[in-house]
Amino acid sequence: MRQLFNFAPTYMPLNHGSFGTYPTAVLEYRQQLLRDWEARECIYAKWTYPKLLKESRALIAPLLGVDTDEIVLVPNATTGINTVLRNLVFEAGDVVLFPSTTYSANLKTIQSLEETTPVRGHQMSIVYPVEDDQVVELFRTNIEALVKDGKRVRVAIFDTISSRPGVRVPWERLVSLCRQLGVLSMVDAAHAVGHIDMTHTRVVKPDFLVSNCYKWLYVPRGCVVLYVPFANQHFIKTSLPTSNGYLDPKARKAMSSREYFVNLFAEVSTSDTTPFITIPAALQFRNNVCGGEAAIREYCYRLAFDGGNRVAEMLGTEVLENTQRTLRPRCMFANIRLPVTIVPAERGVQHPNDNAIITEDEVERVLAFIYTKLATELDTSLMVFAIAQSIWTRFSAQIYLEMSDFEWGARMLLNLCERIRAGEWKEEEDRVLDALA
Repeated sequence: MRQLFNFAPTYMPLNHGSFGTYPTAVLEYRQQLLRDWEARECIYAKWTYPKLLKESRALIAPLLGVDTDEIVLVPNATTGINTVLRNLVFEAGDVVLFPSTTYSANLKTIQSLEETTPVRGHQMSIVYPVEDDQVVELFRTNIEALVKDGKRVRVAIFDTISSRPGVRVPWERLVSLCRQLGVLSMVDAAHAVGHIDMTHTRVVKPDFLVSNCYKWLYVPRGCVVLYVPFANQHFIKTSLPTSNGYLDPKARKAMSSREYFVNLFAEVSTSDTTPFITIPAALQFRNNVCGGEAAIREYCYRLAFDGGNRVAEMLGTEVLENTQRTLRPRCMFANIRLPVTIVPAERGVQHPNDNAIITEDEVERVLAFIYTKLATELDTSLMVFAIAQSIWTRFSAQIYLEMSDFEWGARMLLNLCERIRAGEWKEEEDRVLDALA
């Protein structure tokens, strides 16, 4: 399968989840769209493109189990979440609730809102591995405590699958909890479409949801579904940025909220929106070449599960999982602990095992060392991050990978951990400092 994608011959693509990729067939289709657009730029923009955009929306709506006019396409999940949050009207005492595992741009968005509106953010600490019941209870107790303190939790943001670590989140239960407690649910489903079955979205009834098509659906970067059910479309008064679809409140009254919502996002400033209209080609590849959504999921779930176990075996460590075993099944990520132990900064003694030992204030520099060597020496990429006293890595399973690729990644990581144990990362820093002196 790898030959059907656009990878360099020496590149090992183990980190699909960060930016996604798409096959050559979709690349060629997009190039044809660009050629067609430039051939008759005005006619294409005003007549051809709207029809192709509607077709894309109609094709992807069934993957969420929703109506075509409940979804629009935006460039990225950050734009989608900003669009929702910046359309809401906040009052003094309003709170946006979010876990510590939320995507960094969501945190920055909330911090920005705090500068210009009365809303305040409230972060809950979640340290994996935790049980699903604990996650749900943490949301409940935080909401209830905030209400008791005189606050109103206006909206809660949470993932379907978190990024660091890459694990399943009980998002359906969190949506239900929010509905029970009168809180708007904003689901960051960046890792959902093309990764997990989302056809029950309408049944779950989130208030708002965004999902990247370019992460797992083989669509070029710059295409994200923003789902707003009909009942909530009155909240969305403008796109971001405000553009040609916007109408003032008086003019808006002459149009149904459904029609206004779709028109609002049909033409948002001038940019290259060809990724929006490559969805038909991506779905055709997934169905005709890969065997359809279910076949892709089953292959990748199995590779992530078995491959994660194999990497952990080779590293002599473990795969991240809770006692109820809900984090790993039906997920294309595998999070494996590296044989590196983090100790308090004042402690410089060796641990009585074979792990490399680093102190808390050395973590970021060691992570930078790993990232740099993966990219510059090994021509690959893996996400690495710290949880408590350990460093973990996240493998992404995909149809163009197989077990031997996971084993290759494990061997490379073992070598890097040996080099960390030998203190090479410190020598690297010293060489850089000497060069700058």
